Amino acid sequence: MAFTLVLGYLVAARLIELVLANANSRRLLAAGAVEHGRNHYPLIVALHALWIAALWIFVPHDTAPEPILLGAFVLLQLARVWIIATLGRYWTTRIISLPEAPLVRRGPYRFVRHPNYLVVALEIPVLSGAFHAWGLALAFGLANLAILYWRIRTENRALAPRRSLETRQA
Repeated sequence: MAFTLVLGYLVAARLIELVLANANSRRLLAAGAVEHGRNHYPLIVALHALWIAALWIFVPHDTAPEPILLGAFVLLQLARVWIIATLGRYWTTRIISLPEAPLVRRGPYRFVRHPNYLVVALEIPVLSGAFHAWGLALAFGLANLAILYWRIRTENRALAPRRSLETRQA
């Protein structure tokens, strides 16, 4: 029962996030923002969809969760909400940069440059481990880290002109 509820939550949360992200993306692009890294975005979507499908297929649905890891997953979801709330209308699942917008330096961005990627890097192994799917935790966790490495480099290049502008204005 717990597994089905958690996976149901995960799917619902991802669908809601995609709706919000798509609305924000359209609004940002209409305001003159530029998308970067479009070529790797389908890989990210595919990886996450395959991870969720693999959990559904390979984890026995009556598996009792490991409470500490499930609690850690809940904390990661709260961090995700904090990140989304902090970025507000700038939050998307894509790398979309509005050249004249200031970089966000509040909320979790005071502590970590890419807090959303930290959450994403942790949630795959943590949730997989919570249901004793250590093979999935390792395989999808490593694949996700590889894609995140690519994505963070792309995002840093996209944001570099805005960081440079902030430095000159300071």
